[in-house]
Amino acid sequence: MTFGSQASEHPAANPQPVLHSTQPVLAGRPRGDNTVLVWAIVGYAVLSLIALMVTVYLLAFLGATAFVVAGILALVPLAIVLLGISWIDRWEPEPRGALAFAFLWGAAASVAIALLFDLGVQLVAAVVGIGDGFWSLFLSLVVQAPIVEELGKALGLLILFWVVRRQFDGPVDGIVYGAMIAVGFAFTENIQYFGLALGEAQGFGEVGEIFVMRGLMSPFAHVMFTACTGVIMGFASRRATPFGMVGWAALGLVPAILLHAFWNGSALFVTDFYAYYFTVQVPLFVIGFVIVYFLRRQERDLTMRHLQEYAAAGWFTAQEVGILSTGQGRRAAAAWARSHGIGDAFEQFARSATRLAFARHRIVLGRDRAAAHYDESVMLDRIVDARRRMDGSASV
Repeated sequence: MTFGSQASEHPAANPQPVLHSTQPVLAGRPRGDNTVLVWAIVGYAVLSLIALMVTVYLLAFLGATAFVVAGILALVPLAIVLLGISWIDRWEPEPRGALAFAFLWGAAASVAIALLFDLGVQLVAAVVGIGDGFWSLFLSLVVQAPIVEELGKALGLLILFWVVRRQFDGPVDGIVYGAMIAVGFAFTENIQYFGLALGEAQGFGEVGEIFVMRGLMSPFAHVMFTACTGVIMGFASRRATPFGMVGWAALGLVPAILLHAFWNGSALFVTDFYAYYFTVQVPLFVIGFVIVYFLRRQERDLTMRHLQEYAAAGWFTAQEVGILSTGQGRRAAAAWARSHGIGDAFEQFARSATRLAFARHRIVLGRDRAAAHYDESVMLDRIVDARRRMDGSASV
């Protein structure tokens, strides 16, 4: 297996010209990069403060022992979902900083929004004199919780789109960011549920049942809800303006809220949870998995299509395009590269090629072309550097 720089000489069939391998790839740094950095610092500072306040609330509400034990239990579903997100995000990984922001938003900001709204509802109910009957519980579980919680999570998605728009450019990206926000929210919510169960249960049987139901059987529930908002925003991200995305987020909230309400309503109307879970929820999870699978295939097809344009301009060979456009090809090439001591260089080569293809897609769509051309030049430069490292190591 070899990596070379010769490719077909036929021009790419696209009205947007592709740089040839003999042309310089330098470009000025987008002026928005410093703005993103400032917003990131402010965002992390605010979210850290909110996270501290939520932690103090949970400690006071649950007690230190229950909080610690519940936190350890909540790590199990968190790990399960993070493994799933890493699989979804494997082809074109999102920036770790953006993913960390998404998780913090879900675990802190979305939870704080839900808690504050619930406190306001309780104060109003106390003043008006509304009791704790069935309909009060119904409104809380089936109406209030789905609307408020999904709105809070969708706000985080909107902020991510506005701030890191260059990395939010497709349905899979929307699913990944939505899933990270959702798993953050579920992590904090699980601590609360597990902690309450520990405080109220006479033995560990009830705690174990809640852990199995929430931690093992339905760790992807919140992910499925918020992924609905994320995938619609992801499709819209390729053409929507920052202001126009608000409307698309509102559209994405409709299925998210309905699914959330459907899930919560089962606690009130379903007598056999396990039968309901396997006949209704499991098929929904399977449908979600199938959708994600085909969306990931679209990412691979997009990568192949645009890398072929760069191959026609001399940046890749046809063999390299084939390797870089399939998971099997990448795995085989990565194993070969590791056996020849160039694993890190090939990883940079493959990662940069994928990001190059997505930058090219933004150029073709006419979305934020200045930043897309900058990203194109950066990725081409990294590809040249990775190829140099691979060729240099292979020749030793």
